[in-house]
Amino acid sequence: MTAPYEVAVRAAAGLGEGPVWDPAAGRLIWVDILGSRVHTFDPASGRRTVRTTEQHVGAAAPRAGGGLVLNLRDGVGLTDPDGAFRWLHHDPVPGRRGNDAAVAPDGALWAGTMRYDEAPGGGTLSRLTGDGTVEVVLDDVAVSNGTGFSPDGRLMYYVDSPTRRIDVFDVDGEHVTGRREFASLEDGAGAPDGLTVDADGCVWVALWDGGAVRRYTPAGALDRVVELPVPRVTSSAFGGTGLTDLYITTARTGLSAPHPLAGSLLVVPDAGRGLPQPAFAG
Repeated sequence: MTAPYEVAVRAAAGLGEGPVWDPAAGRLIWVDILGSRVHTFDPASGRRTVRTTEQHVGAAAPRAGGGLVLNLRDGVGLTDPDGAFRWLHHDPVPGRRGNDAAVAPDGALWAGTMRYDEAPGGGTLSRLTGDGTVEVVLDDVAVSNGTGFSPDGRLMYYVDSPTRRIDVFDVDGEHVTGRREFASLEDGAGAPDGLTVDADGCVWVALWDGGAVRRYTPAGALDRVVELPVPRVTSSAFGGTGLTDLYITTARTGLSAPHPLAGSLLVVPDAGRGLPQPAFAG
């Protein structure tokens, strides 16, 4: 189906990514990874802010005490409400950067990395707690991307983009087990990128070079396709009053002839019902 999308923020982000709704501030947070920028957008007032980081920033999410947690090139950092910055986990690896990340129901951050050349096995997925404790959960990843949790917190969905699959794990406290295929993409559909899980347990997956966001039922069946005018769709998140509006990030990097809206933040009003997103407990 063709989505009744609207342009929330007209932008030219090189690699727009990582939308997340900040309920305390009533705003959407998203990043331009290659532009080293963290954006915020308040749909009620139209107010926007842009903060430049000193490194490429793969993801940003609100902290329980205010400020943001940032998945950066050289590790995970924290900003305070006054803008002060400090490292939570500093782990620079030449040729590697932070990519997508998500906060779990228990407040831990699941942060992915990837090599700039996307080499197989060059990336990781790690779990970080508020005190800086780090556990590498997956250490043989190419492009660590979408991560999300079922409404009851018992399942974790995960994308390593070159596999062309969405995988699912069982969650037992701070551990994940039983990795298995949840859904896979057919030839010509693009590659799975970021994802979000809605209140019905459906998984919405953005398609890089696929120009769409797909929704899969909890059983893994495809039941909706939101077609969009830009080829490089990167991620989505529910936000706004009632968490019913689906915000979608896009990218223009690598396009020979970018669409005028490539790199913009799009929104599909009344697309479904999102889950309240927890803040990082640190």
